[in-house]
Amino acid sequence: MSATRTSAAPAPAGIVDGPIAVAEFFAGIGLMAAGLEPLGFHVAWANDIEQAKQDLYVANRPRSAEAFHLGDVRNAQGSDLPAAVELATASFPCIDLSLAGNRKGLAGEQSGMFWEFARVLREMGPARPRVVLLENVHGFATSHGGKDLREALETMGELGYSCDVIAVNARHFVPQSRPRMFVIGIAGDLPKGAHLGVPPISSARPEWVRGVHEANADLRMHHMELPELPDGPADLGAVVQKMAPDDDRWWDAERLERFTASLRPLHVERLQQLRDAGATAWRTAYRRTRDGATTWEIRADGIAGCLRTTGGGSSKQALVEVKRGRARVRWMTALEYARLMGAGDYRTKARTDNQAMFGFGDAVVVDVIGWIGQHYLVPALRPSVS
Repeated sequence: MSATRTSAAPAPAGIVDGPIAVAEFFAGIGLMAAGLEPLGFHVAWANDIEQAKQDLYVANRPRSAEAFHLGDVRNAQGSDLPAAVELATASFPCIDLSLAGNRKGLAGEQSGMFWEFARVLREMGPARPRVVLLENVHGFATSHGGKDLREALETMGELGYSCDVIAVNARHFVPQSRPRMFVIGIAGDLPKGAHLGVPPISSARPEWVRGVHEANADLRMHHMELPELPDGPADLGAVVQKMAPDDDRWWDAERLERFTASLRPLHVERLQQLRDAGATAWRTAYRRTRDGATTWEIRADGIAGCLRTTGGGSSKQALVEVKRGRARVRWMTALEYARLMGAGDYRTKARTDNQAMFGFGDAVVVDVIGWIGQHYLVPALRPSVS
């Protein structure tokens, strides 16, 4: 069943009728803003607890410096936010929800920051934004058997929001496998293209997302009509930072030998196939611990694995280049991280490269947010534009 359309003043196609004010919780280095601003959104308030992230955020959008509030979200109050905010975004910490994390879920100290976000919305009362965008890992849907997500959806419903759940892998836009789920909440009348009931399967709503809608059909839920996700790039060619063969960032012969010696048979075969092909090719590699021994594993396809916050071990990716049968290896650079996040023109200078890479590993992909903004958020907030 179709929902009621929200009214709005006419505006030229593709241009919002006046800027859409955004409150950006867990703002990180600003890639959420980077995806939204070209569509006519304006960051009116942003918050994060880490100074290094604020430094990068402000360096890339100095006009937003006054809007950025450094500090613990637990100290934020609903009265702190501008009254005109129409969209609130929250990429709250995933560590307690991730399959690689501790699985404490929304009861965990980090992922439990969702409840602080909900508290601030509650304190805003009638001034709370019309639309909310939550972003997290797929583990949010399965945490505690789905109970965590259900509690979050129930809370959003109590705050007046009907919710939709979608899943977008960044590989549809950039050469990085980065699966993420999004919850979009809309208060008031639903826009044109929104429907009640369980959605059909599509590229943004695979079987497991449809299952989320089915399991929570008794809550305030809807689904929005969306186009199919585009095909993404199949290789790293547009991402790799070109550097001379004698650049000291390439690993020396001894380190390269240790790398190849650690490869298990499957990965030795993958490397040999690249050598035999004769063409220039790139692969990413992770360092793993298998049966108590450190080993490197080369990704089978030509895209990067999911970027993570740099902290050693398997969190960092190396780049393997094979050219005319010869292999070279080095760590990926901050610029390559930026390009994999759809932010190739981003100012990556931080106090250290690791700080910049940490910020990218903890961020959203610009192109993904742009797609959601264009096909979902703008139609919800400015239906006459879409």
